[in-house]
Amino acid sequence: MPSSRFGLCDSCRHQRLIRNTHGSTFSLCERSRTQPAYPRYPRAPVLQCAGHERPASDDDVARGRADGR
Repeated sequence: MPSSRFGLCDSCRHQRLIRNTHGSTFSLCERSRTQPAYPRYPRAPVLQCAGHERPASDDDVARGRADGR
């Protein structure tokens, strides 16, 4: 998967990648769980987002995890 597939979401700590049984991948915005102004599955590619935050480490981005686990 190209690194810029989901735009800003690919470098955001709130992104979690969701894969379905058909092999498709979706970008879930974890921020949407507590702040309804953010879409659960934003339209890709995201070019601007006021809630964008870089993860604590690059490993979090590689795993598509918002919580760093």
